[in-house]
Amino acid sequence: MQHLFTTLLLLLTLVVGASGQTTKRAFFIGNSYTYYNTMPAIINSLANAGGDTLIHASSTPGGAQLIQQVSNSTTLNGIRQGNWDFVVIQEQSQKPSFSPTQVASDVLPFAAQLNDSIVAHNPCAETVFFMTWGRKNGDQTNCASYPPICTYAGMQARLRSSYLLMAQQNQGICSPVGAAWQVVRDSFPLIELYSADQSHPSYAGSYLAACTFYASLFKKSPVGLSFYGSLSAADAQALQSIAAMVVLDSLPNWSIGAYDVLANFATNVSLGTVAFTNNSSYSNQYQWDFGDASPSSILANPQHTYASVGTFYPSLIASDSCGNSDTTTQSIVITTVTDLDKLKNIEKNISIYPNPTKNYITIDYDQSIEEVSIINLLGKEVFSQKNMNSGKNVIHLDTYTRGVYYIQLKLNSSLSISKKLVLQ
Repeated sequence: MQHLFTTLLLLLTLVVGASGQTTKRAFFIGNSYTYYNTMPAIINSLANAGGDTLIHASSTPGGAQLIQQVSNSTTLNGIRQGNWDFVVIQEQSQKPSFSPTQVASDVLPFAAQLNDSIVAHNPCAETVFFMTWGRKNGDQTNCASYPPICTYAGMQARLRSSYLLMAQQNQGICSPVGAAWQVVRDSFPLIELYSADQSHPSYAGSYLAACTFYASLFKKSPVGLSFYGSLSAADAQALQSIAAMVVLDSLPNWSIGAYDVLANFATNVSLGTVAFTNNSSYSNQYQWDFGDASPSSILANPQHTYASVGTFYPSLIASDSCGNSDTTTQSIVITTVTDLDKLKNIEKNISIYPNPTKNYITIDYDQSIEEVSIINLLGKEVFSQKNMNSGKNVIHLDTYTRGVYYIQLKLNSSLSISKKLVLQ
């Protein structure tokens, strides 16, 4: 308990989130657990207090289950509207707490069906699974048929497990409202999170949910935000702190950031030539700066020959089709350089013609080539041939989209040549 309050004290001293205004768009699929106390609007009010905005819409019929949402016209039209940054899925309050076998048949298929529609119409959106909370004294209605949910703790454990499983199966993220709820129950028992029915949220419960969503969607701390709604400053600040601690201290637990673009690469130095191996995640476009004022490269796995010895700092920008990117930089030490005059002589002896071309190119070289690759401007390899024989070799390009490409000739393990290729 002492550790918790020390953590809360530290969180209360934090400056709110990252600087800069951010606008996010979210579509909520759920029921009264979502719409009680206009919870999405509370998220926006918190966001506004931090200079951010949440544009939101909802399909939240009372008591709605995912099995109903998959054919609900409001839900489906909302998904098809597209252009959402997040689509939030919340199941009926009891069903995810049932046995794993029952959840597997009655919940998971419909979560997957909704997610498939979300991905089809919102390829750049993240699916967010709204982990709800256990009833104040467990699910007494279904206690006899499934004893683990007879208590709040047992029901909460099952809800947590099911929502994390949904996020994992659908490559989504989880907004861990239920996990934050449990911490508040344990640490601030005088803050009443439930309404009179011991199931739906009080205003404090919805405020906690909103703080958790703010941290999950914006990846910023709600601590210090000036919007308290109808709560006292002390209660609001406590709930802000719990939400920040649960979400931001444990992002991997909720898969938040797990599917973000991550730039990463390895290097292999041979004389003055460096082979770059791209180990980036969730990306399909690349730009390399080799750190020596030479032209950049968009190849996925380029080789580069340095003209002088020294320490260089090559960097890689990895991007996806949605405009998300990440940058990483490493240092490499070049102690011996390749004979550049020799390299230039090799280049003179390699002919690639015609260029520009319409239908084909001929590669003419008096030695075998370890590998030939053609890469488009997105960094995607569209042609590859290993162990090309010496002499003249024809590559037919009739079926390729017209435009600019790069052709890379890997002559051996430490030497490669890259040239621009234009298809007209």
